[in-house]
Amino acid sequence: MSERSDQDRVIDLSVEVPGTPEEVWRAIATGPGITSWFVPHEVDEHEGGGVRMDFGAGFGEESARVAAWDPPHRLLLQGNGERALAYEWLVEARAGGSCIVRLVSTGFGPGEDWDAEYHGMSEGWRLFLENLRLHLTHFPGQRARAVIPSQMVSGTRDSAFEDACAALGVPADLAAGDRVEASAPGGPRLAGRVASAATTARTRAYHMVLDAPAPGTAILGAEQAGDQVALSLWLYLYGPDASGLPDVWSPFLTALGERLAR
Repeated sequence: MSERSDQDRVIDLSVEVPGTPEEVWRAIATGPGITSWFVPHEVDEHEGGGVRMDFGAGFGEESARVAAWDPPHRLLLQGNGERALAYEWLVEARAGGSCIVRLVSTGFGPGEDWDAEYHGMSEGWRLFLENLRLHLTHFPGQRARAVIPSQMVSGTRDSAFEDACAALGVPADLAAGDRVEASAPGGPRLAGRVASAATTARTRAYHMVLDAPAPGTAILGAEQAGDQVALSLWLYLYGPDASGLPDVWSPFLTALGERLAR
């Protein structure tokens, strides 16, 4: 992945993913596709169509419009509201059955508030583009149920990440390929392997490919936001049993956030 200089006020990221342009387009330009690796979306699939994004409890919904629709190569979403950003998605086929997916986000203003948003989104998008790659690698064409609990807690990204790992009963120093088995008494079930472990200036995260409680992907992440941390446990679950699973992860993360606040 690559990014332009901060002073350009542009997020410009790329990731190579398996699949044809048509397969990749379904993942980045349709509601079920985007829901399977990011947050729940509804997309009117035409130029001028509406877009609704659900970021979960405590974070609310956002809306946008489809400003350009050129399948399977270019999608431009223009956000609504005073702090609206634009998100341009570009798909380029590569030899060997893969594509380069490029995200270009613009519309950032000057000032410290925009600085924080710019840097936070730059790192956040890296997490989700990796999850897009995992979705297209392991579950191409399938629809996931997205469970996306997040909690703001005080402290540092390291302390929050380590507290979350301890609460789940998994080590905080796993590497790609390591087995994950959540083992905390009374904690939510989670099992699979680590696809990648990311540590940056602001973020600690595990990307996981799950086999329990259902096949899927997951991101356990701690993202520094000033003197607080956005602690998240996003799950993307596939198969006939996924829709019937009770959401035990949201109350788990809420209880952890309350405990850390004491």
